[in-house]
Amino acid sequence: MLQRVDYKTNLMVGDQTYPAFELRNILDFIAMELGESALQKVCAHIGVGQAELNHCQFVYVWQVEYAMEFLRMRVGNPDIGTKLGLSYRVSSLDVLLPHLAQLTSLQACLQFVLNHPRLVGSFTDTLVRFEEDGICIRWLNTGRIDKAQYGFQFLHSIGSLLGLARELTGEAIMLKQINLAEPVRDSRFLSEATGAQVQFNCEYYEWSISLNYLSLAINYPFPAYTENTAYVSTTSFIETVLAAIREHFPQVLHLDDMAMQLHMSDRSFRRKLAQLGSSYQRLIDQVRCQRAVELILANELDIEAIAETLGYSDVSHFRQSFKHWIGHPPGYFSQLNGGERAN
Repeated sequence: MLQRVDYKTNLMVGDQTYPAFELRNILDFIAMELGESALQKVCAHIGVGQAELNHCQFVYVWQVEYAMEFLRMRVGNPDIGTKLGLSYRVSSLDVLLPHLAQLTSLQACLQFVLNHPRLVGSFTDTLVRFEEDGICIRWLNTGRIDKAQYGFQFLHSIGSLLGLARELTGEAIMLKQINLAEPVRDSRFLSEATGAQVQFNCEYYEWSISLNYLSLAINYPFPAYTENTAYVSTTSFIETVLAAIREHFPQVLHLDDMAMQLHMSDRSFRRKLAQLGSSYQRLIDQVRCQRAVELILANELDIEAIAETLGYSDVSHFRQSFKHWIGHPPGYFSQLNGGERAN
């Protein structure tokens, strides 16, 4: 059974790898919704076409993000993210199929999704909470992604997970509740498509599902596989920078010093990160935020000790930074785990 509170640092950005099947599905949907000319515009910008994608297992995160943002901005329908996700079919999940074929229940599939972001694709860190009658998946925007973009990605994830779960089990699976951190709007489509009670103006993006559904068996007729598809890693500049930050953490190198360590000029360093949709400060904040959440949920240190561990000489500065990252003070996360240390 999933743990009561389980924090997953799954955020992927920039030139980190993302499963190519995701991009293929998005491009197919763009062609269907917006036409061939729109499809060609996206392909020209990301530098890869549908023909090339047929020979790829992985692409870059920024390429998938661009295609999603193009669709969101051009359509302007708040339900388009959910519709995109619901359009996916199990047969399109090429690199995942050998792994899914080994799983026997929907709970095992959800566990796999949460534990293998590089194979599945993830734009967010998640907080998994086990309750008496269900599982709650909360998205944490540790990468400070634009709110409208983040909301689209959240609804896309819900649509794809739900649609694929229905196909894998052959059952009419419904969600319990969907919480949206956005203003009230017409939610009839979302409610009917997911079966969930939809709440707006919430503090977080979160969805939940009943344990009864998670116990369902996988009945999809997978073809026979002789071995798992291997994950092939590629060199990622973002991952290199993150690794360097974590190597020195909680000490943080000045941008000039980090650039020098990576054998680059500070100007080239800034430009490279900007091209990948990030910055040095955002990556530092991501590392700090993720480590802070881990320490708070561990419930072994009080707030002063956590602040000191993260390199803050002033605990009030840490509280302010944490609230800026996540939207809540540290004590909120401690309460989720039944702790009383952080506040």
